[in-house]
Amino acid sequence: MGAALRQQIEEGRAAAAGLLRGERLGIGGVRRPVLPLSWLALDSEIRRGHAPWQPGPRAADRIEVRLCHPDGRIREAALHAPRPPLPLVAIRCADWVPAVRERARQVLAEALAADPARTLVELTPLVLRLARRERGAWARDLFAAALHAEDPVVAPWWRPARPKSWWRPARPAITMTGEEPDTVLAWLRGSGDLPTRRFAARVTLDAGLFGVRELARRAGAERDPATADLWTKAAMAALAADGPDDEAVDTLVRGHLPLVRAAGVTALRRAGRAAEAADHLADRSGPVRACARWLVRQDGGDPYAAYRTLIADPDRVTPYAVAGFAECARREDAPLLRALLAHPAGAVRAAAVAGLRVLDATDVDVLRPLLEDPSPAVAREASLSLAPYAERLPADRLRDLMAPGRPPHTRRAAYRVLHARGGVAGLRASVELLTDSDPALRRVAAQRVQSLWSPARPPALPLRDPEVGALLDRCTGLFSDYVMARLRSRLGIPPSKSGQT
Repeated sequence: MGAALRQQIEEGRAAAAGLLRGERLGIGGVRRPVLPLSWLALDSEIRRGHAPWQPGPRAADRIEVRLCHPDGRIREAALHAPRPPLPLVAIRCADWVPAVRERARQVLAEALAADPARTLVELTPLVLRLARRERGAWARDLFAAALHAEDPVVAPWWRPARPKSWWRPARPAITMTGEEPDTVLAWLRGSGDLPTRRFAARVTLDAGLFGVRELARRAGAERDPATADLWTKAAMAALAADGPDDEAVDTLVRGHLPLVRAAGVTALRRAGRAAEAADHLADRSGPVRACARWLVRQDGGDPYAAYRTLIADPDRVTPYAVAGFAECARREDAPLLRALLAHPAGAVRAAAVAGLRVLDATDVDVLRPLLEDPSPAVAREASLSLAPYAERLPADRLRDLMAPGRPPHTRRAAYRVLHARGGVAGLRASVELLTDSDPALRRVAAQRVQSLWSPARPPALPLRDPEVGALLDRCTGLFSDYVMARLRSRLGIPPSKSGQT
């Protein structure tokens, strides 16, 4: 769970604790959490956090507390109070007690009818989370029906003088066209809450509100893959039904996400523009390059020859052209990639190293000096290629490259290869880095030492080896006493003399 989600949950728990202490915080006596998970956490915390359930004397009569009471009769009675908090009403719409559930649904439906814009904008993120519960789909379906029937305008209350709300939607991530009305559905489509944006996109598509160019524009600008997939599939269906549209295709091929650009490249064929596929052979995304190669072949071209032309020109070659060439090249083409290891651009050199690995044409003697390459990307790719051949590299040289005076990316690359040797050499390298000044190396080394323990398989270390025992003595802080004892027992190593295991 991300830090932002944990923060929401902690905010809800803090609000619940304040309520149960009888504190009056904010509007209506409760500091209202600002995000859906906060409301869910507040409800859960009040319901389960007290056994026996005894809130403070000043809290027992608070409507927020009564709406979350373990007794269904008290929850139902609270729903008859004037103006109960709508987020908690929405939660009660999925209540396990039928009487509570029916009353909450009646209250929510009345609130939606009285102020549809505000209710929809404020509660949709919460309602979508509740839809995952066994009885939670009712509110989601109610909101969807309201949006289908009439998309209310939010402008009358979306002004500086409007009442404060417990949740303010983020500004739309996609710039709206000047002609688009400021409606609830428009705001939901641009919400910073991803489930809300996806829900709004599905409602919009079901209603058939946009033409192919607007669908393509939204697909191209979208940053969320799931939402972009909805817009893209709709745009492609519209192209298939209504015929080619050059503006829509151009928008798709310029899209931000690979899945959008791949769809746009595929659409070039039906638009009679298959010759343009060669322009996308060096796209930064592998799936897009694959679609471009397919279309070049469909048009009678040879993507392999096109790639050879690209990488043969030092002024035109790009890392993605090298990657695309490796995806369709053969092992006999390895010399073409080796020639690029001297290219002045580090990104091109790194792509060449990765390409040689794809072709299974790794040359240890050629790649070993690249561990000291000034480009971190080159050193990383070289270490990934050399790791399977770690036994052929001298351990002393690798340890020298791990010395504190070396560049950080060189040290990481050398450690990756040395650790790949396994056995005592890999453990020794990890233990030496547990006290290193580089926090990233310390963290990686600790994780690799901890990976020694697995209940399903014994560690790949020699049995009854005194050096292994001495190295484990330096790792006691990474394991519990029980795990360390089990690990030593598996390796035939007696307990530590310090008694820590």
